[in-house]
Amino acid sequence: MEQARPIVVRPDEGAPPPGPPTPGMDRRQLVDHEDCWVGWVRTDAGLAGGWHHHGARDSYIYVLRGRVTIEYGPTGREQVTAAAGDFIFNPAWMVHREITAPDEPAELFVVRVGTGPQNVNVDGPDADPDGRCLEAWPICRSDQSEGELAG
Repeated sequence: MEQARPIVVRPDEGAPPPGPPTPGMDRRQLVDHEDCWVGWVRTDAGLAGGWHHHGARDSYIYVLRGRVTIEYGPTGREQVTAAAGDFIFNPAWMVHREITAPDEPAELFVVRVGTGPQNVNVDGPDADPDGRCLEAWPICRSDQSEGELAG
């Protein structure tokens, strides 16, 4: 039996993940193993990415540098903002977009857990009308505060 070994991925080895890109974002796939995807994302200062969701994959995001605002919810009017050192949880099926602060780029370390497509671009914030997010993840209801995820 072969001994388990760690894997090191160098910065220049990260490739764009399969599937359509989100306009305005540079995503790099570091690891894609079974139902876990790990990557790095960079957006330019002041950039608003396109509306999208990650299907049945939950996203766990650590902000390495900069500030990013996640817009979501009906008509995209809900939002949370995170800065370097903050952690974001985006539940599966949640249609959203990232907006980078106007004064500096943002870099994010992202782990997605689940199956199916990595990225699904949509026409706008109301493009997922069947309510899967609200049924599957009460944490993404707009009547709950950001802090309720932590405990």
